[in-house]
Amino acid sequence: MTDRPLPPEDRAAADTVRDRDAVRDREAVRDREAVRDGAGAPTTAAPATAPVDGIHPDGTYGDGTHTLREDVVARERSEFGGMKFGSAFFGWLTATGTAVLLTALVAAAGAAVGLGTAGSADRAIDQANANASTVGLVGAIALVVILLVAYFCGGYVAGRMARFDGVKQGIAVWLWAVIIAVVVAVLTLIFGSQYNILGSLNSFPRIPLGEGSVTLTGIITAVVVAVVSLAGAILGGVAGMRYHRRVDRAGLGR
Repeated sequence: MTDRPLPPEDRAAADTVRDRDAVRDREAVRDREAVRDGAGAPTTAAPATAPVDGIHPDGTYGDGTHTLREDVVARERSEFGGMKFGSAFFGWLTATGTAVLLTALVAAAGAAVGLGTAGSADRAIDQANANASTVGLVGAIALVVILLVAYFCGGYVAGRMARFDGVKQGIAVWLWAVIIAVVVAVLTLIFGSQYNILGSLNSFPRIPLGEGSVTLTGIITAVVVAVVSLAGAILGGVAGMRYHRRVDRAGLGR
């Protein structure tokens, strides 16, 4: 007894079921092969807000608590940060040269800072002693302004050269000034006034009072000069360092 052929509609339904089973079997085999090869299960597309190369849309990366620039700058500072006395020395040279130049300009304008050429130094001292309350005050103010600007320039050079820790570079510039002044004072005390290098610079700013006269105004002015020069050097160091932070922001983002 032979099987009766299926009606056309039943044969079409059977073919559809057979095709569907074949497709399902092929997909199962493909998934098993993918798992065996280490590709893992099929995944969905990453969301649009996923980091690209580890960087989030807001500029942070990793766990999102800091930016790439902050991380790079921190590593560079740990390697190259700290007080750089080499850079500070060139900052001190800049401060000294700027002070000499500004003092010459102020003296040329007629400011009473007790300076001038070798021939007029004695007359300047006599004038200051004759009217110390007026000339001394004007000279002290001029001296403070000159040193503030000069040491700002020196601190800027040191901070720009060192790139990191601008405050420390400014302090280092000021320390160079103190060290040089102490060395010159010791040499002058031991070997005589011919080693008073700073005093031989007619253009270098000094208190407009005669040698050997120590007054309350002179002491106060010396303290103010020390504080102002230190402040100027620190501000300059910070300003010089900030230039490099702008460069980092341009190259590494915010």
